[in-house]
Amino acid sequence: MPRKRKLLAQLSALQSNSSFPPFDSLVNLNATSDGDSAPKSSKYFAVEKKNSSQLEADFFNQPCISLAKSFLGQILVRKLPDGRELWGRIVETEAYLGGEDEASHSKGGKQTQRNAAMFMKPGTLYVYQIYGIHFCMNVSSQGEGAAVLLRSLEPLRGLDAMRELRNASRKGPTKPLKDWQLCNGPSKLCQALGIDKAFDQRDLTQDAAIWMVPGHDLPGEQDVVATTRIGIGNTGEWAQKPLRFYLRGNKFVSVVDKKTEREMAAMGQISCS
Repeated sequence: MPRKRKLLAQLSALQSNSSFPPFDSLVNLNATSDGDSAPKSSKYFAVEKKNSSQLEADFFNQPCISLAKSFLGQILVRKLPDGRELWGRIVETEAYLGGEDEASHSKGGKQTQRNAAMFMKPGTLYVYQIYGIHFCMNVSSQGEGAAVLLRSLEPLRGLDAMRELRNASRKGPTKPLKDWQLCNGPSKLCQALGIDKAFDQRDLTQDAAIWMVPGHDLPGEQDVVATTRIGIGNTGEWAQKPLRFYLRGNKFVSVVDKKTEREMAAMGQISCS
């Protein structure tokens, strides 16, 4: 009888436990045969690891112009298939408002298969091709068909890999690229990070290959130059609207507007007198 009671007690204990193993046991199932308890690589763990400091959905959920300015100083991270991470500080953006904005791909509310990402939730990548060769990367914001073009980055980490990727896109014998030349333009930026059409419609808050993290020493309003956008000359009054934003004095910016900077300096001198 004692033996029978013992067996009944063990059975009762088993029945009282959950039918599912504890989470720690599930993690241990991924341990390698040599006893390493670290989980094997998977999308779940990749996202879990990077989420600790990345910018979340609330950050991207703001009006287009506000988001374009807020991007300045933030850090874009690209994880290559081989595991290397490329980091760049955003130093130049352009806002494309949709609707009446004649320079926007979504002007007049026009929605196509190409620009569908502009109408998706804020934080969605819109990647399109120009001249049948190069790519440009945008991020959707609040507003129907509104998105922000990422124009230039200040490379912070993985510069050798960026240089390799840029060189792979260049034809014939070329001079070595200096650091400031790696990402100083929307197409150069995409080349340096290995961004192509496959990144279109990806979610910056969920993707394991590209995301953003908060920058340090974010700029104040006095550090941001607001000027006209580049390459939209045939858009009437919209070509003159100050919807390009960049960090004043940053050498990684693609095109500097010296006239606007002088005007800002003059206004600063007046306010201080």
